Amino acid sequence: MSDLIVLGFDDEATGFELRAELIKLQKEYLLEIEDAVVVTRDASGDVKLHQEVNLTAAGAVGGAFWGLLIGVVFLNPLLGVAAGAGAGALSGALTDLGVNDKFMKEMGGSLQPGGSMVFVLVRRATGDKVLERLEGFRARGRVIQTSLTKTDEASLRALIEDNDLAPTDVPAAPA
Repeated sequence: MSDLIVLGFDDEATGFELRAELIKLQKEYLLEIEDAVVVTRDASGDVKLHQEVNLTAAGAVGGAFWGLLIGVVFLNPLLGVAAGAGAGALSGALTDLGVNDKFMKEMGGSLQPGGSMVFVLVRRATGDKVLERLEGFRARGRVIQTSLTKTDEASLRALIEDNDLAPTDVPAAPA
């Protein structure tokens, strides 16, 4: 089961920096991310989702390949590429993997203009090593929502919000 973590920042740059660091951690096998999206709100109040992967473009490329292959079989590769790219783009546009876009836009509506939120859906993490590597983000944001255990959430809050609550100060969940 994946855990959702939503962190908020007063500027856009920090959100993008955090996502980049999380991607590095994934490449080092310290973290397995299902989805990582930066949500920003501009001066006019528009909420924008910055997905790591553009599903429409990826679908178009994949569809064009399969369309070309089918087109060669039926002796009309150009028609196959066009049809395949169109179908792939439509499929990619209609696919919503990870965190629900509507949910992210609704939460992003609470951002101050120029601020950002990072939505991360984590499948697996080596908690102590990840927190150690995220030390550069100490006291730079706030934890908005998580589905982590109370102890893990307290550790994350202690780092991101730099509060004095040690993870051991969190009351244990009733048995």
